[in-house]
Amino acid sequence: MLKGKTAVVTGGTRGIGFAVVKKYLENGANVALAGSRQETVEKALSQLTEYKDRVMGICPDLCSPEEVAAAFASVKERFGSFDILANNAGISSRTSLYDYTVEEFSKILDLNLKAVFVCSQAAARLMKEQGGGVIINTSSMVSKNGQPSGCGYPATKFAVDGLTISLARELAKDQIRVNAVAPGVTRTDMVAALPKEMVDRISAGIPLGRPGEPEDIANAFLYLGSDMASYVTGIILRADGAAMN
Repeated sequence: MLKGKTAVVTGGTRGIGFAVVKKYLENGANVALAGSRQETVEKALSQLTEYKDRVMGICPDLCSPEEVAAAFASVKERFGSFDILANNAGISSRTSLYDYTVEEFSKILDLNLKAVFVCSQAAARLMKEQGGGVIINTSSMVSKNGQPSGCGYPATKFAVDGLTISLARELAKDQIRVNAVAPGVTRTDMVAALPKEMVDRISAGIPLGRPGEPEDIANAFLYLGSDMASYVTGIILRADGAAMN
């Protein structure tokens, strides 16, 4: 479905991001996985040796326009194009408002929102030059429903939804599609860090009767990145088993 395309996946070393990397590689894409540290990038690449000719690693500061632009340019130089950006890097929080510090809030805001803006801007500039491309952001079910603590996380995901829809309208003239995937409860390290009773309580409200798997979410990224979604832009695709609908 993605033969000949080149994709960058931020937060691509584990969880949903790594599942997206694998799904894209399995479907013929060249992929650059972005991680926060060189060692995590190398660890992820060591699990993808069968695709060594079509995969590379980068680790820019996602909030630095200069580092991101240079890293993205290196991807295009190696593979010849820059077709898909999956803005997946993010962090969560369960801190009560009463204990929330400005520093913690700012850290979440930077990676979950500022980095999406910085990476989207750098990618869009390359995509415009070549006549189009696709940007896919990772939202969350909490962008619609909120959550009872850790307000910084849903606040950034609300903002990601707004950015997604706005950029879809702005960049359509340049043939750049912009969408988001909003996962529900998914079996990742982030969810594994939550209290079991919280995960059980949330899972009990999922009509499909189970949490999502990373591959479930990766399939949504595959569809939106492919030509099957060539007339789809500005949507927030929920992949949550109808949780809390």
